[in-house]
Amino acid sequence: MDLSNLKPAPNSTKKRKRIARGQGSGKGGTATRGHKGAKSRSGFKRKPGFEGGQMPLYRRVPKYGFKNINRVEYHGINIDTLQKLAEKKKLTVIDPKSLIDNGLASKNDLIKILGRGVLKAKLEVKAHAFSAKAISEIEAQGGVATKI
Repeated sequence: MDLSNLKPAPNSTKKRKRIARGQGSGKGGTATRGHKGAKSRSGFKRKPGFEGGQMPLYRRVPKYGFKNINRVEYHGINIDTLQKLAEKKKLTVIDPKSLIDNGLASKNDLIKILGRGVLKAKLEVKAHAFSAKAISEIEAQGGVATKI
C-alpha cells in the first residue's frame, strides 16, 4: 500500500452540485437562483444587518454612552504585591522594568501603585501614578515614592 492507491471510504464523499452548466444538467436556466429579484442578479451583496426591508436592529436600538478619548488607563498594582515581590526577589528599588521582568505588568502599561495591603519593607518605588494611601504607606516605612 502506498499513497498512489489511497481512496476515501465508500459513501464518505459526495459529488458537488454543478449549477449553471446548461439545461441538460437539470440545474441550468436560473441556476437555482429562482426568478427575478435582486438575489438572482450577479454582483448582489446583502448589507450586513439587512432584514428584508424591516427596520434593522442596529437602527431600532437607540445609541447611548460616551467614550472619552482622553482617558488615561493605568495598570494597578497593590502594595501587598510589592511586599511579596520585595521578599521573594530581595529588592529595594521597584521600578516599571522590575515589574515587567517579574510578569506583573506588560511593557506598554502605565503603572499605578494602589494602597491595598501592608508594607513592611523600606522600598524606593518608581511608577507613573500613586494613590494617596500608597504614598503614605511607602513613606511610613521610610521609603520613597517617585512619580515618573
